[in-house]
Amino acid sequence: MIRRIMGLLTALGAVVATLVILPATTASAADCAAAWNSSSVYTGGGSASYNGHNWSAKWWTQNEKPGSSDVWADQGSCGSGGGTDPGDPGSSADFIVSEAQFNQMFPGRNPFYTYSGLTAALDAYPGFANTGSDTVKKQEAAAFLANVSHETGGLVYVVEQNTANYPHYCDSTQPYGCPAGQAAYYGRGPIQLSWNFNYKAAGDALGIDLLGNPYLVEQDAAVAWKTGLWYWNTQNGPGTMTAHNAMVNGAGFGETIRSINGSIECNGGNPAQVQSRIDRYQSFVSILGTTPGSNLSC
Repeated sequence: MIRRIMGLLTALGAVVATLVILPATTASAADCAAAWNSSSVYTGGGSASYNGHNWSAKWWTQNEKPGSSDVWADQGSCGSGGGTDPGDPGSSADFIVSEAQFNQMFPGRNPFYTYSGLTAALDAYPGFANTGSDTVKKQEAAAFLANVSHETGGLVYVVEQNTANYPHYCDSTQPYGCPAGQAAYYGRGPIQLSWNFNYKAAGDALGIDLLGNPYLVEQDAAVAWKTGLWYWNTQNGPGTMTAHNAMVNGAGFGETIRSINGSIECNGGNPAQVQSRIDRYQSFVSILGTTPGSNLSC
């Protein structure tokens, strides 16, 4: 009898052991929303995924990491629920300017102009600050940042300050007109993009409807930086070459000034403004640990 009881207990123990090692059945995790991006703007009800969870914004937010602020409500695990931090889209790992150097260049900047917004914009023009030797890469990055620093008062101003000018930037002779309104195309962003035809051209190049919604340039840091890079890499302006080509082909910093505002500042037009740009450039190349090269003025 005892032998039979012991046999039953042994069999029962085997069943229990088998049950213990079976994996638990769980409900499938929800699909993950688009990854959180520190440069994107989220309004109430907006969703993003971060660290293996979906999150819902309670109100307007930008650059507030889910889980670190009350603005985000945790909606539970998503995807595999692995809990790994996906990081920001647009990696800064390959950018020649570190975040610490960027902060040193712009200690009093407007919070809108984020480093992550800049690095997220780099994919639009992969040749920017990524062509030639390390010296050339650093010189181009410093040249771009020096010029946008001059245009925005050290990355302080997001929009043009003289509101009286706002209605003047609608060229009604263009066939597409000014669908966002006559006063909607004022200067915005790091290069102070203005005029309806420039918003149209930049938007077409970037795949963003900036003619219909120019306000994106003052609402989304990555879009703002992309407009600056669009001008830098594709537009001659009053010059004879793009600012990008000026730096990578050895024409020098002075030609970037000519491409941006040469008709007003160069050839003796406003030497103080030219010197302001040069001073910023020399400061920035010093921060990056390189030399400014030749042909600094215009």
